[in-house]
Amino acid sequence: MSDAYSPVPELNLLKEFQDSLEGQFFAPGFELFEYDKGLDWFCGDAPDAYLDRLIPFAYATSSGSYYALWRCDDRTDLATLPVIFFGDEGDVCVEACNLRELFFLLAVEPDDAEDRARLAAPRQRYHVWLQQNFPLTPLDDAGVIDREIRAEYTRRFGDWVSEFASEDLLGDVLGTLGQDVPAS
Repeated sequence: MSDAYSPVPELNLLKEFQDSLEGQFFAPGFELFEYDKGLDWFCGDAPDAYLDRLIPFAYATSSGSYYALWRCDDRTDLATLPVIFFGDEGDVCVEACNLRELFFLLAVEPDDAEDRARLAAPRQRYHVWLQQNFPLTPLDDAGVIDREIRAEYTRRFGDWVSEFASEDLLGDVLGTLGQDVPAS
């Protein structure tokens, strides 16, 4: 059996980098956890067949929000799957169109001055790691991300949730995604 963190080479590289920081964070609240950890943001409202299409892999905040890859189709390169943010207060959104886009977003300078100061050295190492492994440079503005592709994934994610969600859950999720609830 492999000692790799996951079947996703990009995540394995990130895990090696994270481990090299010896407990320091390079982005506010971001931390890889056990790959494909059984988390159910849908609070039991989703059958296993649907939950199997989500692959949780990291905390997004220090308060319990997390990221998951969404198997929106049957592609074999898991690094190209959209990344969904599941918030600890019920938020949900398509955070990135793929892992590399998430890596870009993690490199964006934190708004909070305290976070900028606390994370300065590990962030600098992250920027070097990013350039060495993916020839990606940090974004000055997260607005550079392709909004059309993200909007399409958001629509598709809402359609997917509507296949299994209760009326209440569907209303919450679609509202969070900025989509209208279909008339019954």
